[in-house]
Amino acid sequence: MRKPIIAGNWKMNKNRDEALQFIYNVNQNIPSSEFVESVICAQSIVLRDLVKRQGESLRIGAQNMHYLDNGAYTGEVSAPALENIGVKYVIIGHSERRAYYNETDADVNKKAHQAFLYNLTPIICCGESLEVRESGETNAYVKKQVVAALKGITAKLMKEVVIAYEPIWAIGTGRTATSEMANDTIKEIRNVIRGLYNDEVAEAVRIQYGGSVNPKNIDELLSMSDIDGALVGGASLDSESFLALVRAGVKK
Repeated sequence: MRKPIIAGNWKMNKNRDEALQFIYNVNQNIPSSEFVESVICAQSIVLRDLVKRQGESLRIGAQNMHYLDNGAYTGEVSAPALENIGVKYVIIGHSERRAYYNETDADVNKKAHQAFLYNLTPIICCGESLEVRESGETNAYVKKQVVAALKGITAKLMKEVVIAYEPIWAIGTGRTATSEMANDTIKEIRNVIRGLYNDEVAEAVRIQYGGSVNPKNIDELLSMSDIDGALVGGASLDSESFLALVRAGVKK
């Protein structure tokens, strides 16, 4: 039985005051991590403040990190620095990072290995464009991303990986893949993992859906056989909306 995981990706939103108010609003009301894992991935500048104030059932994640320990990489954040302040998760390979900052599949793989070196759980993103979807190449495209991202990751570590399937055409557009479409692609991702590892690993890995997820569609998405949670953008910015998403995870 895979425990659902709801992760909010705030992207470049919320200053320190706004972030802290959010944490204060959710801490006393968030469901127990015994039933559903809750994660907020925020801008680096507020991560330490959030970690210091997270409740027992909420964990804090970063939205990106470099694949090296240190160096002359202006504007980047390192995995050891994230570990040092108590961050537990890191999003890797988000489509916006791939599109705007030219991150490659090879970069995603190096970051996945780096995350595990510093006790960070990677949320590895994959997903296709509308052009790829309409050409019928979704499964092949996503398989290529997943295989490249997981190169060299052991079966033991693979069980800890979280994968987020985010069709690019559904991110921030208000368009959402139908629950059946999302589940079918996630099943294919699970089959890719089964081929790379074995049944035990494939059934252990949690695969989220992301792409215009909100309190109105979360129940239907989570009712699907292979969708284990959600990576949520805009709907995670409001504390009541985020709580509604997490509560839906309890019912999964």
